[in-house]
Amino acid sequence: MMRHGETLFNRLKKIQGACDSPLTPKGIADAQRVGAYFQAQGITFDHAYSSTQERASDTLELVTKQPYERLKGIKEWNFGVFEGESEVLNPKPDPVRRSHGDFFCQYGGESDLQVQDRVVKTLTAVMARPDHHQVLVVSHGGASFMFLRQWLSMDEIERQGIVLHNCAGIQDQDGAWRLPFVKIINLGSNGTN
Repeated sequence: MMRHGETLFNRLKKIQGACDSPLTPKGIADAQRVGAYFQAQGITFDHAYSSTQERASDTLELVTKQPYERLKGIKEWNFGVFEGESEVLNPKPDPVRRSHGDFFCQYGGESDLQVQDRVVKTLTAVMARPDHHQVLVVSHGGASFMFLRQWLSMDEIERQGIVLHNCAGIQDQDGAWRLPFVKIINLGSNGTN
């Protein structure tokens, strides 16, 4: 599972969930770098999936030329009326859940647990399909983070210093991008790998 490349809204520090914006030249270059990395490492995929949002499908198309399916279940967190607004309007994390919790529900968006449930159910169903051993999934920062939170506590995420930069991926032991993960690889130009 990997996060899409940098978008215009990422660069402008705008809240981007259900709304979309195009990849920047950096986002395009980073996605191409990931594709080159996969090719150089001999990493191939049985199947590929992206969110229905254009920034994710554009990223996937830059990473690989193989056919893919778009899935609504892995789209980004819906932030309601906060979509497209400045990130300075984001609330402070809920002290118990250590995320935005239910904050966006009152504004027509989703809760953290709704996002997590949707993404985990979708990816669990995908991985249960026949011949799904090495699968590429391109999704989003919030959706990927809530997926990760299914298996790791915030304390563990902080202890490991996990950050999901654009074009970061969740990798398993076999070198594929699937459940269960082993480490985070940041292949974009702002990452550490």
